[in-house]
Amino acid sequence: MTKNTDASQPKLLSGGNPQIPKGDGDGPVQAYIAAMPGWKSPVGARLDALIASTVPGVRKAVKWNSPLYGVEGQGFFLGVHCFAKYIKLAFFKGSALDPKPPVASKDENTRYFHIHENEEFDEAQLASWIKQAAAIPGWMT
Repeated sequence: MTKNTDASQPKLLSGGNPQIPKGDGDGPVQAYIAAMPGWKSPVGARLDALIASTVPGVRKAVKWNSPLYGVEGQGFFLGVHCFAKYIKLAFFKGSALDPKPPVASKDENTRYFHIHENEEFDEAQLASWIKQAAAIPGWMT
């Protein structure tokens, strides 16, 4: 674990994932994004804006130290998590997307997309996956 001596700042867990109390709504998600270390915070803000513009009225929450995005009554379709060297996007029903996000999971339904520092990503492709994923009943918590 990374030590954080400022009690007002969230603690960074192993790999640099911010420890944010669980909660529903935009507030906890924005707190998570603000606490993402280094280059990850502006990328997190860019992702959040892309998701919100692609899925108007998107439901947001932080659970298990990860922002989740969903559609009311349909569950969550996407999770975000910080690792030391990348940001992982988890499409919970990613196997149903066309084309499938590139990284497989132990769960046959879930597919991942990783974003690394200084690596551009195709926003149009990501928006397509987000739009497709939001249309599929997702993960219920």
